[in-house]
Amino acid sequence: MHLFGNRVFTQRPEASRRKIDNVGSRFRALAVATLTLASCMPSGLAQQTQTTPNDKAASNLPAAPAPIQTEPSNLRQSLRDFSKPSHGFFSGPIDWYRSTTIPKASFDNSTLLSNLLKDGKIYLSLSDAIALALQNNYDIAIARYNLDIADTDILRARAGSTLRGVNSGVVTNTEGGTSASAVAGGGPGGTTGGAGGAASGTSGIVLSTSGSGPLPTNLDPNVSGTIQFERQTQPSTNFFTGGTSSNNIYDFTVSQGFQTGTNLQFDFNNTYATTSNSITLYSPQLTSTFRLQLTQHLLQGAGIWVNRRLVYQAINDRRITNAAFRQQILYTVNQVENIYWGLVSAYEDVQAKERALDQSTKLDQDTRKQLQIGTMAPLDVVNADANVASDKQALISSQSNLNYQQQIIKQAIARNLNDPALESAPVIPTDRISTEVLPEESEPVDTLVKEAFKRRPELEQAVLALKNDAITLKGARNALLPTFDVYGFLGGTGIAGSINPNCDPRFNGTACDSGVSNGWGTAAGNAFNLSAPNKGVGFQFNIPLRNRTAQADQARSLLEYRQAELYLEQLYTRIRMQVVNAQFALTNDRAQVNSALAARDYAKQSLDAEEKKLKLGASTTANVLLQERNLATAENNLISAHAAYAKDRAGLYQVLATTLEHYGINLNDAVTGNVTALPVVPGLEHLQKGEEPTMASPSTN
Repeated sequence: MHLFGNRVFTQRPEASRRKIDNVGSRFRALAVATLTLASCMPSGLAQQTQTTPNDKAASNLPAAPAPIQTEPSNLRQSLRDFSKPSHGFFSGPIDWYRSTTIPKASFDNSTLLSNLLKDGKIYLSLSDAIALALQNNYDIAIARYNLDIADTDILRARAGSTLRGVNSGVVTNTEGGTSASAVAGGGPGGTTGGAGGAASGTSGIVLSTSGSGPLPTNLDPNVSGTIQFERQTQPSTNFFTGGTSSNNIYDFTVSQGFQTGTNLQFDFNNTYATTSNSITLYSPQLTSTFRLQLTQHLLQGAGIWVNRRLVYQAINDRRITNAAFRQQILYTVNQVENIYWGLVSAYEDVQAKERALDQSTKLDQDTRKQLQIGTMAPLDVVNADANVASDKQALISSQSNLNYQQQIIKQAIARNLNDPALESAPVIPTDRISTEVLPEESEPVDTLVKEAFKRRPELEQAVLALKNDAITLKGARNALLPTFDVYGFLGGTGIAGSINPNCDPRFNGTACDSGVSNGWGTAAGNAFNLSAPNKGVGFQFNIPLRNRTAQADQARSLLEYRQAELYLEQLYTRIRMQVVNAQFALTNDRAQVNSALAARDYAKQSLDAEEKKLKLGASTTANVLLQERNLATAENNLISAHAAYAKDRAGLYQVLATTLEHYGINLNDAVTGNVTALPVVPGLEHLQKGEEPTMASPSTN
């Protein structure tokens, strides 16, 4: 039984040997042909002509519109471009080694928030809330730095270094509100995480094959050197040894890599040596040597594409970060909307609870008057008192919730909550949702789905991640090749110095009397005039037998690519279902609002009728209290229906990823945190200043 590739077969021994010999000879011939062809081909052509998995699988994938990339592509968190060095090449060598400085973030509230503070209250519209979130929200501020962090990876890749990666997840540290959307995944293969579990890898982390392949050559020139001073006294064992000596070494090396897989290295070594031994002609003796060597990868690591692949990946990562930041804006704006409508609901709930308490208090007073004139039983007074106490408790609970909702929206739109003026100022929401029919409610589902496919940043991230997986797969394929390099070198040696005062003519002849004395210039000149040349050509190769590590990495990178293909198609399906659900929810919410509105009107009329009956003696206090409860329940249902409709309408915009367009939010303003124009939220009713609920406890009213 024999193993060849991934096939197991059984043959007769003689036939097996002949088969293996034939295979071996063919393999040797193929290897020679490959090496010859690679040395003749333009650098990197072998890698560039490979067929990518995307070419093979494209016909099998369901057709779907490509997402629109986030624009502009040069989103900047700051005015500085971190994909370029902080100091240019001609700025001065010392500046290359200076540390960069980044201004500290501001922890003060924006002036817009101060302008909204009037008479100790903050009158807040939804547009103001969104603008303040773009300026002050911590989640957005934290996500902004990812844009610059992604740029630093581009700078590293252009220098020939590996990537550190950038966090492209949505920051969700703001309290309150709910917002659901498809997330592109942060772990290998589009998973939501990459840590822990029984199958964890190095350091307990599941690692992907991202960046697999030969390490790119270092594209930044590097200068290294050794300067050493040595003094030695060696005991003598014969005439030729012993004595004192000193050696000064001045060695320098300059290396430079190129994107073609080429490396150039220049060595310049100098030695200053003195000795008391008489057999040496020169003391001090000056020796200068140089060696210029050019090395070219022919198989693994050869080609511009292989050595620039991390640059392409870093640029894709920057686009992914752009899309992630747009996703962060969509998420946070939707979250702020949800918080705002939660505040509106709490505000209206306090108003409803105040009206209920006023009604029950008035009924309690009327009942006591009727008890005094003998037309009402004492039990009815007890029932009315219990109802007043219940309404007071409900009002206190509603006031506590309103106070909490005010704190929630403050932490979403402000940075410094320790400002005394802000801390004590109640927030008065000035907008209410309008139930006008949106165009999206009547649009065909397929039209909305196509719109979402074009605009959803998660799809953009997934498509770019798939491109990065294809880059990784090509790098892993290149790593399967053996290492085969060709190099050529040229060097020279020059010697100079002064005649050793202890020179022995028995060993050096008349040279001891020459009296010639030369310095470093002569030694270096003799080295570079090639009077004593050193030149040659060589080959280096490294052939890993069985090559199992590279095979495993290439197979895993292909598996991860196939996994990413499935995830991308699943993401299309998830987005389609989200759009369908959001449209249905909005339709149901509208019906719920109409139903709750009709129920509220009916409960109100029923209460009026029952109160009239009570005054005429045709009803009881219990019946009136029952109708009051019905009205309170109907008002609560109407408030909840309006809140659900408002949140689901904002959710539909988020699912379609059209929030920025609908509200007129400038993405550049969001990036800089400097809002030049207030967002305009359609479908709202602006309330004038009117009766506002009191936050005083009902027991002190």
